[in-house]
Amino acid sequence: MRLLVTGGAGFIGSHYVRTALTTAADVTELVVLDRFTYAGNPENLAPVAADPRLRVVRADVADPAAVDPLVAAADVVVHFAAETHVDRSIEGAAGFVRTNVVGTQVLLDAALRHGVGKFVNVSTDEVYGSLETGSWTEDHPLEPNSPYSASKASADLLVRAYGRTHGLPVCTTRCSNNYGPYQFPEKVVPLFVTSLLDGGTVPLYGEGANVRDWLHVDDHCRGIDLVVRGGRPGEVYNIGGGTELTNRQLTERLLAAVGADWSRVRHVPDRPGHDLRYSVDTTKIRTELGYAPVHDLDAGLAETVEWYRTHEHWWRPLLATRP
Repeated sequence: MRLLVTGGAGFIGSHYVRTALTTAADVTELVVLDRFTYAGNPENLAPVAADPRLRVVRADVADPAAVDPLVAAADVVVHFAAETHVDRSIEGAAGFVRTNVVGTQVLLDAALRHGVGKFVNVSTDEVYGSLETGSWTEDHPLEPNSPYSASKASADLLVRAYGRTHGLPVCTTRCSNNYGPYQFPEKVVPLFVTSLLDGGTVPLYGEGANVRDWLHVDDHCRGIDLVVRGGRPGEVYNIGGGTELTNRQLTERLLAAVGADWSRVRHVPDRPGHDLRYSVDTTKIRTELGYAPVHDLDAGLAETVEWYRTHEHWWRPLLATRP
């Protein structure tokens, strides 16, 4: 199987690449397409850099001339490439529309032109909006509330349209909040951990009442691989971790993990349009593809904190580029 992985030098994409090259014997070639923005890091691929099946191409997913020959040589496209940070999208949405919407359209056109065997679009639960109770199933209407989630919802609809109109074999996955090693320190877990390890304080939006389901990146990538190999064309699959925490509860766990107390927390004004709660129903991927998360949240957070504690050489150079 020849894989094209867009955004393969980012947090989740690079984990997928490392896992595929170390566990999947049927992967004969894996091409990473990444623009290496602030969140794309060559060091994320260092553990597999010597693998002869890996080729890394620095290019823009929205550039048809760069994308076309890479798609032409692939059996499967796994599309991670995206601008993902909500706060950055509030400050300026243009880059999110270009990468997340136009980039997806460019890839879909190339996949259609060259008859790609499967196109897997990696999306987010944020496209569903916010809910007070229950969990979203895959047929819930898309109600995004930030420029970031609106751009991802737009991409999801394009993927659906290419499947329905052209018969392109597409699948979309929608995940809950990821955590784990190699995550750029603008997202809440690495932001808090690196700040606390560095002796600083951490910002908590409002009273920390917002609720998220937490998913270890390894569980997420195993779910994606199940969809790559067995997902039905045209279908959407939710991937979740099964453990919900308020942001305040998450903060308490991270403080305890580094031996800090609540004096290291500063309350900041809430984010505009901040969704209160996300929760995905994972019945479909469990029953159809046999998915189940294996990482316990408390153990996973402890392992993640320890990774950042012992990999300061990885995260310290990145601090100047985070918001």
